[in-house]
Amino acid sequence: MDEWQDRLRVAMFTNVYLPVTNGVVVSVESFRQALTRLGHHAYVMAPACGEIEDRAPYVFRYPALELPLQKYPLTLPVSPYVDQVLRNLKPQVLHANHPALLGRVAERKSEELDLPLVFTYHTRYADYSHYAHPLPEESVKEFIQTWLGEFMARCHHLVVPSQSIKNLLLETYELSGPISVVPTGVDLEHFAPRDRAEARAQLGWPLQPKVFLSVGRLAKEKNFELLLQAFARLQEPGARLVILGSGDEKSALEKLAHQLGLRERCQFAGSVAHKDLPTYLAAADVFAFASLTETQGLATLEALAVGLPVAAVDASGTRDIVSPDCSLLTPAEPAALARAMGEMAGRQGMASLARAQAARFGQLEQGRRLVEAYEQAIESHRHQQHVLQLSSESRSRWQTFLQFFRL
Repeated sequence: MDEWQDRLRVAMFTNVYLPVTNGVVVSVESFRQALTRLGHHAYVMAPACGEIEDRAPYVFRYPALELPLQKYPLTLPVSPYVDQVLRNLKPQVLHANHPALLGRVAERKSEELDLPLVFTYHTRYADYSHYAHPLPEESVKEFIQTWLGEFMARCHHLVVPSQSIKNLLLETYELSGPISVVPTGVDLEHFAPRDRAEARAQLGWPLQPKVFLSVGRLAKEKNFELLLQAFARLQEPGARLVILGSGDEKSALEKLAHQLGLRERCQFAGSVAHKDLPTYLAAADVFAFASLTETQGLATLEALAVGLPVAAVDASGTRDIVSPDCSLLTPAEPAALARAMGEMAGRQGMASLARAQAARFGQLEQGRRLVEAYEQAIESHRHQQHVLQLSSESRSRWQTFLQFFRL
């Protein structure tokens, strides 16, 4: 049995997975690849998604529903088959990437199989409370924070993608257990520098003028309105702004671009396959970003890896991965961001500095840090130590919410 002595077996639970792509999917897949390359065994427990054939081994699918208004397949978190597979795989750690649906399955299996439970806090959940309109936003935020606290009280280790998010959680909760900062690693081979002229030729772009690129879901919390307002103030003749991504705010943002006189200089290019993203990044001159709700700023990190300088709003996630050598952070004001965009467009020799900054967040290095977090979770589980001890007041508030929503 010595062959298994130094190999961890980890079951990773996620409500979204390939072929769907978002930040959580990129994180899960990045860590799955890193753990495998480091000699460990990573099993992915994910929802079914159409008629797909998984290329990676050890991906096990729960049934899911494809709903007309649902962006991602809705997981049905019950599967006797996956339950039996999980027992046979004999994982040593369960890793939840969401606090609901399959995250709750991981929680139940942690108790049932007596295994440590790790939770990655991927999202600033309370920042999405406006989607619960017409419910009072402050009440929704309080419910979300209480719900997350109840879930973390059952976890043996907490992983966050940045120091900013760790600080946020320490301000919100009285965390008593271990918490590890482990950013999602960037695939430095996939996001490698390439010739800008070749990239532009591939995309059918002319060699001039300057191109500012941004990537993200077209949603209010991503703050693209501010980016458009900044670009309208930019003193860079003929410059273009290319925005990659899709979402509910597309029509409103296109209307705003037209009102700002940017119709001919702003392109909403839609979603781009992950394999094609490096080409778009390489074809640009500056990566511009205005989001205030990032937990890590993975899109910014990918831009740095390709060699792009960054002009961005100073916010959580983004500030944790950039360097003043190749980036400028500004207040969330159009004029300030416009000045930063113009300055970064005029700087020379930024590519190697940006690449060096991204290299600090390589995939294997972050995989090693996650293994350390798993080992700490095993110790915490052995000593029955959890991330959070709920106060009697918090438990009472949670019970009130349960009764109100009849959960």
